[in-house]
Amino acid sequence: MKSFVATGLLGVFLTLTSCVHAGDSKVNYPEGYLGWAHIKSMIIEPGHALENPFQGLHHVYGNQKAIKGFEDSHFPDGSVLVFDLVQDKRLNKTIQEGERKLVGVMHKNKNIYGNTGGWGFEGFAGNSHTQRLVKDKGKSCFSCHESQSKHDFVFAKPRK
Repeated sequence: MKSFVATGLLGVFLTLTSCVHAGDSKVNYPEGYLGWAHIKSMIIEPGHALENPFQGLHHVYGNQKAIKGFEDSHFPDGSVLVFDLVQDKRLNKTIQEGERKLVGVMHKNKNIYGNTGGWGFEGFAGNSHTQRLVKDKGKSCFSCHESQSKHDFVFAKPRK
């Protein structure tokens, strides 16, 4: 399996708490995503521009279709990327995972999410599979992701 490093994750779900699924179809909770390919992890510390609301440890996962998309920056319909954000705990000179803050999801479907680059955006609060955080049909999420149009609106990129 190729190694992947996500760069510029600063924009991934930049305004997740003000985002919503695009179109008339809701983005589903990504059941089983912890078994998908792990793309990267990162810690956002206090004082970072994205501290509110993204302070903590986050992991990015992708399903098999999304992994294929990293090969040429063209993600096929059915690609799903997950941004799993947990509190970070510092204990005995270690950084550990705490409680889950949110699960952010990007789902590629050009027919359903045409107004947001073919991607639907959603966020789920904490460990909930139903409590949605998004509010504006993905417009705020997509406004940040537009800067990555050459990479199919995805910030994560493969290691060179």
